[in-house]
Amino acid sequence: MAGIIFLRTAEFEHIVEFYTDRLGMEVWLEQPSITILRHENLLVGFQDQPEVRPDNDGLITFFYPDREQVDRMYALLTDRSTTEPKENPRYRIYNFYAEDPEKRRLEFQYFLHELPAWG
Repeated sequence: MAGIIFLRTAEFEHIVEFYTDRLGMEVWLEQPSITILRHENLLVGFQDQPEVRPDNDGLITFFYPDREQVDRMYALLTDRSTTEPKENPRYRIYNFYAEDPEKRRLEFQYFLHELPAWG
């Protein structure tokens, strides 16, 4: 089974540009007023709805195979970050948080333990 998270955006072009240019996501599929972006197994669709409040109550987490990639993302997003990278012993992760242009919370993390096979 696969899935897509859809989010409303009031700044459609700006948001798609941010996620592709700054975060390195790829356009997976275009539909009328919707762009679905892909980062490995994560699919996020943004729907152009300028007349409504953007969906920004959740958390989008990107995870990477090593700490260096988390640090690289932090270096690219220092202007948008809300924390610095650090280890979180409770969840056994190394992470930091940032915000997109519509104030959606973003997390960038590396698991400090082995992961089950997936995909």
